[in-house]
Amino acid sequence: MAENAAASPGRAGRTLLTLSLLWLAGMSLRLTLLAVAPLLPLIHRDLGLSEAEIGTLGSLPSLLFAFAAIPGALLIARYGGRLTLVAGLLLTAAGCAARGAAPGVLSLYAATVAMGAGVSIMQPAMPRLVRDWMPEHIGLATAVYSNGLLVSEVLAVALAIPVMRTLAGGSWRWSLVLWAVPVAATAALVAGLAPRAPASAANETARPQRWWPDWRDPTVWRLGLMLGSVNTIYWSANTFLPDYLHKLGRPEIVGDVLTGLNGGQIPGSLLMIVAAGWLAPHRSTYVAMAVLVGASLAGILLDANAGIVWWAALLGGANAVLLILMLALPALLGAADDVHRISAAMFTISYPCAVVFPILGGIAWDATGIAAFAFAPAVAGTIAVLALAPGLRLPRHSSVPAPGHP
Repeated sequence: MAENAAASPGRAGRTLLTLSLLWLAGMSLRLTLLAVAPLLPLIHRDLGLSEAEIGTLGSLPSLLFAFAAIPGALLIARYGGRLTLVAGLLLTAAGCAARGAAPGVLSLYAATVAMGAGVSIMQPAMPRLVRDWMPEHIGLATAVYSNGLLVSEVLAVALAIPVMRTLAGGSWRWSLVLWAVPVAATAALVAGLAPRAPASAANETARPQRWWPDWRDPTVWRLGLMLGSVNTIYWSANTFLPDYLHKLGRPEIVGDVLTGLNGGQIPGSLLMIVAAGWLAPHRSTYVAMAVLVGASLAGILLDANAGIVWWAALLGGANAVLLILMLALPALLGAADDVHRISAAMFTISYPCAVVFPILGGIAWDATGIAAFAFAPAVAGTIAVLALAPGLRLPRHSSVPAPGHP
């Protein structure tokens, strides 16, 4: 009895440590990317960048997310998820700090490419590590690292200017160096404290693993298009809501609406931490969230009053739940040595959707003169999720047997 009682707290402590490392790694997926956005006017001024160069700077990470995910899968197949994550964290931190030292636009681009590549190879590593570290709690583990990602999106934007003014002495260069520190610290913590692969998983890693995605697998395309749809909904809303509200004559609520949209993601992610194990295995969850997204978009387009803030918050929350569900699916649907391949393919397919389709929304607005047409890609993304979700072949539980267990 005493031995079992002692073992239980020890296991609980290891679980808490693992979840903490996943949360910190999730934070590192977006922290350095979004901390730069509020600093762009200063970077623009000091480096003499044109608007086209600013646009290129903003688009480079998204392009790398699409094109560097498969090399990330190769690294995972060769060296395992933990070492790939550590390498990605270090490359991200180095790239962020190098951006602060960039003397000109070309060096700034090079540092941004390095940082984006670091994040890109981390992204397929996360589902693989969820499967390796917590196979019996895939939904929970995914929700925890996704919560870290979403929290970092809010904190980085909110704290970028205060950090620069206080800790960095008013220098955007030193500010970027400071934002690299927590990412490098996370790399050290993962390297020193993360769980090692169990014996069965280590044997799998010891032999050559496949890394190139199976592009003939319809599941890969289903997941990629669904994640691309979820990303399209989010980026379309963030991109066009400010101008849309100005068009309605409501510029005074732009800040509140964007806060509702992005802040609403946090309650959605907290819900998934509590309920992911129950919600993830049911197709009806995906359909219900897509219906909520569609209702939220309709509310935004039909409500010109203060209620639009609440519709935006509902959109952010429902879309965050969909995002977490999508990120959990590679670990739920794939064999242990296929998770990184499925994840890499999913990211490769999804990110071009998030880049291209919002642009098409802007073209639709320009061509028709109707502001609501800017949200057509988001509506199309909602319809795509509704159409594709019923075809998912989900397991009965949001977990897989732990290595060595039946």
